[in-house]
Amino acid sequence: MNDTTAQPRLIVPALGRLYAALHPVTEPLLRLVTGALLIPHGYGKATGGLAGTGEWLTSLGYSNGPLLATIIMCIELVGGLCIAIGFLTRPAAFAAMLFLLGAVQFHSANGIFWSDGGFEYPLLWAVACFFFVIRGGGRMSVDRAIGREF
Repeated sequence: MNDTTAQPRLIVPALGRLYAALHPVTEPLLRLVTGALLIPHGYGKATGGLAGTGEWLTSLGYSNGPLLATIIMCIELVGGLCIAIGFLTRPAAFAAMLFLLGAVQFHSANGIFWSDGGFEYPLLWAVACFFFVIRGGGRMSVDRAIGREF
């Protein structure tokens, strides 16, 4: 019987030290990038694109496009910042995940590939947010520094 808790043997054992050295920064890096990439989308809406986004959402059939655009802008800008620094990580990641799952649904009519307007990019982003909904901000986060997590 195999012990599933044992570390697997590396094909290239010399890489073990590299993996061990980088292990502590991989999760914070993923959190930082996940949040930071949301921020410019919200910033663009906050600095002049909000009205156009609201009109576009209304044209898609949403009853209150301007309100929805404002919510999306807050999720992207404030939620992205919260995820990036690891503050209120779980609720921010949950809100972003829900928004991104909506984007997956919207883009699904175009197939998988993002180059064709498909859903792969928002799906990957939603899964990254789901990771932080479950795991929280981690050890290099504001949540951890203040000793409180949601």
